[in-house]
Amino acid sequence: MTTTIYPIRRALISVSDKAGLEDLGRFLSNQGVEILSTGGSAKALSAAGIPVKEVAAHTGFPEIMDGRVKTLHPKIHGGLLARRDSDEHRHAQQVHDIPDIDLLVVNLYPFARTVAGGGDWDDCIENIDVGGPAMLRGAAKNHDFVTVVTDPGDYAMLIAEMEAHAGGTSLAFRRQLARKTYAHTASYDGAIAAWMSDQAADPLPEQLSISGTRLQTLRYGENPHQQAAFYRSGPARPGVATALQLQGKELSYNNLNDTDAAFELVAEFDAPAIAIIKHANPCGVAVTDDAAKLAEAYARALACDPVSAFGGIIALNRPLDAATATEIVKLFAEVVIAPQISPEARSVLAAKPNVRVLETGAMPDPTARGLMIKSLAGGFLAQDRDSAHIAAADLKVVTKRAPSEAEIADLLFAFRVAKHVKSNAIVYAKNGATVGIGAGQMSRVDSSRIAAWKADEAAKAAGAAESFAKGSVVASDAFFPFADGLLAAASAGATAVIQPGGSMRDADIIKAADDAGLAMVLTGVRHFRH
Repeated sequence: MTTTIYPIRRALISVSDKAGLEDLGRFLSNQGVEILSTGGSAKALSAAGIPVKEVAAHTGFPEIMDGRVKTLHPKIHGGLLARRDSDEHRHAQQVHDIPDIDLLVVNLYPFARTVAGGGDWDDCIENIDVGGPAMLRGAAKNHDFVTVVTDPGDYAMLIAEMEAHAGGTSLAFRRQLARKTYAHTASYDGAIAAWMSDQAADPLPEQLSISGTRLQTLRYGENPHQQAAFYRSGPARPGVATALQLQGKELSYNNLNDTDAAFELVAEFDAPAIAIIKHANPCGVAVTDDAAKLAEAYARALACDPVSAFGGIIALNRPLDAATATEIVKLFAEVVIAPQISPEARSVLAAKPNVRVLETGAMPDPTARGLMIKSLAGGFLAQDRDSAHIAAADLKVVTKRAPSEAEIADLLFAFRVAKHVKSNAIVYAKNGATVGIGAGQMSRVDSSRIAAWKADEAAKAAGAAESFAKGSVVASDAFFPFADGLLAAASAGATAVIQPGGSMRDADIIKAADDAGLAMVLTGVRHFRH
């Protein structure tokens, strides 16, 4: 392996993204570098007055098969792969007239952009690059001698490197770009594999590749001794990975995790909704029938647990207005996220410059397919996103008393919130707002008791005469294994229950509900969130 500076005398440029191409081409030409190129890249360079030699002229073989075969030639791959310190390689080059190629500048056919743009099968297949990845992998393998660039954003760095080394590049620089190249081709192939699995309705193929683009290196992870970074992967989904940060400090690992949880929760609702999240669990959620009443909905969400809400994440599924922003800044919040932030709301939030304010431009589809990944020691788990959406028609009344229309509305609301509460999850709700939430307990009865206690404490904080749980409904993310959790809810004042059902003791649970005068509906759908 060599450690010397290697000069660049011949470059091959073949790019789909023409950004910065003219400046790079002119610099290389001024350095005396011979430029080989293909198709559109050659035309763009030539139009800019930059001398360029077509690859077909270099290889003596024309582009054929609609351009599918143009760089797949020994004169190209031999020039990229030949070791400059090998007598055998040098002899082969001499016998077969294969000149060195010292610099490869390639970015691949825009496959991901074609998929995102709704391209049909044939369009997507035609945008799978073959020659590009082959050249990139070969050049990166031979980085002892060859410089390879895949990102137009690295052109300035390449120019600076060549200026610093009299037209050459260092091994450290070439190795850095080789690492980036292999990550790039792996991501490209991963996107193709994911698309083909999706087309075959096979979201969990035998071989699953996960790739992402780093958006941000974080100060640390969940704790200061852990390193962390934020990556975007897969199809663009409105949320933290695509949001524009309008103000505030850099987002931390925990901020990002909690903000994602908050925004995905409010996306569940068709009605205007607002949620306050702490440690990925909701402190309070409320909906309203009028977007002009978001400030009122915020007050009702906050009333559910005003103590835990301090330092939380606030998410909206409607544009944030000045009136709601005025209420939000009265409490310390880490992050505010909404599809839009009005200019007036931005002015209000500017009074709290440390608050991170994110604008997503749109809401995600809660029913859209997607993969959820969880790492384990030595591997990972993959599953479909929980996209189940329960409506009134899905409910099965199993008690003597059927719930009223008002109770049904609150039951559906509470069950959607429970979907985003860590298991075991119990949610009390009344009039389109949570009034008590029990999360993440080892037993369901404990979650039920904690949620009731939270409702009591919230009522005391508000100066109410009785617990907020009185006259509420209660949602459970999974079935009640015993009647104790259900009876705890009844004791707290709940009048109706929504749960998946499916326990061996369902008959006992239904009898207990009847004995307590509760209305109960089953969904047949569980929403565990560990």
